[in-house]
Amino acid sequence: MHDDSEVAVLRLGHRPGRDERMTTHVGLTARALGADRVYFPDNAGQSLETVADITDRFGGPFAAELTDSPLGIIRNWEGRVVHLTMYGERVQDVEADIRTAHASEGEPLLLVVGSEKVSFDVYEEADWNVGVTNQPHSEVAGLAVFLDRLFEGRELEQEWDGADRQVIPMETGKRVVSSDDSDE
Repeated sequence: MHDDSEVAVLRLGHRPGRDERMTTHVGLTARALGADRVYFPDNAGQSLETVADITDRFGGPFAAELTDSPLGIIRNWEGRVVHLTMYGERVQDVEADIRTAHASEGEPLLLVVGSEKVSFDVYEEADWNVGVTNQPHSEVAGLAVFLDRLFEGRELEQEWDGADRQVIPMETGKRVVSSDDSDE
């Protein structure tokens, strides 16, 4: 959705059976709200398949990848790292600095969201540890709020390339059209 540097999301940890929906929703939220890619732990193949399927059907660009070294991605990231945690600095206090580093300075951003307890290494490696409220909540909610603040709402106007299906906004009801529908 943006012309300059990448915004990627890294899902730290995945407990099969317990985190399937949440891990998938991290990827879907990243895609829908303007990130360019998501990295899932290597044991989250079902989440990767679901996000890839949604991207195929509803458009992109968006990439989903598996990694066997999440900490390696953080350590080798050529840009800034934002760790979303309830223990960080308030998003409203640091969002302008992060936006400047990303947009003005062209720094790629890696947004890290946890699943289980996050190791202290992640806190140390991050350029910012950011709290979207310091109350217990979902990592999906934190990611959504952060992306909206980063892009200042522009992600809501995003156009999707290669979509087979499109949701038509309506006051009531549901309408999804296929790219091969003759009435569109």
